Amino acid sequence: MQHTLSQSPTQPWGFANTFVTELPSLCLPVAPIPVARPSLVVLNTELAGQLGLDPSLLRSQAGIAALAGNAFPPDAAPVAQAYAGHQFGQFSPILGDGRAMLVGELVDQDGRRHDLALKGSGPTRFARSGDGRAALGPVLRELILGEAMHGLGIHTTRALAAVRTGEPVLRQTGPQPGAVLARVAESHLRVGTFQLARTQDSLDMLRDLADYAIARHYPDCAGMVQPYLALLARVVAAQAQLLAAWMSVGFIHGVMNTDNMSISG
Repeated sequence: MQHTLSQSPTQPWGFANTFVTELPSLCLPVAPIPVARPSLVVLNTELAGQLGLDPSLLRSQAGIAALAGNAFPPDAAPVAQAYAGHQFGQFSPILGDGRAMLVGELVDQDGRRHDLALKGSGPTRFARSGDGRAALGPVLRELILGEAMHGLGIHTTRALAAVRTGEPVLRQTGPQPGAVLARVAESHLRVGTFQLARTQDSLDMLRDLADYAIARHYPDCAGMVQPYLALLARVVAAQAQLLAAWMSVGFIHGVMNTDNMSISG
């Protein structure tokens, strides 16, 4: 099957790449792994506008190519993030984005920074035995649930777009249409990100990560007597509030491993 990089994006999207520049030891660069026939299934035009993105650009062939992970705007710096995690009671010292990538960071109309990541964009060096892809059904379920949570006022990731790849993925139930989810989050800093930094026996790496987290998510902690303890307290409170909000609507996470838990709550 022939894959092409036709209609590569040439216009910058306004990306910043602070995670890549400030924490380079916690990510690996990734190259596009093109899919055959990307086509737009859903575009969240409201979210696009909030992020300063032109919906007509995203609907173009170049925009769809970027949302599918076939090619990237010139100001993107796609990476797979590294992290550790406790998974079902067992500690895994090296995990990371096996089928996802951080494309870049966008600042919204209110000055808040957001990550744009692609899920199902192909295997990375963290992929282990997975195919690195996603099926359309789970992608649409995540999109719908994220928007429902957002509508209920519960802190959540959101979907900018869902793109069909034109390629099947093989799952237990048989072949399914493949898809890529363009996901937006305040960041993808996880509890597991800190666990990985701790395993490296580098106090500088751990301090750099904590300083980055404070500057990005909890800047008021920087002026406190013990900023790192203040950061821990804020993360605990944010996660407790999030879990309480989930319980109030009957939502069950199901996979609350530390590599799946954001420090932003």
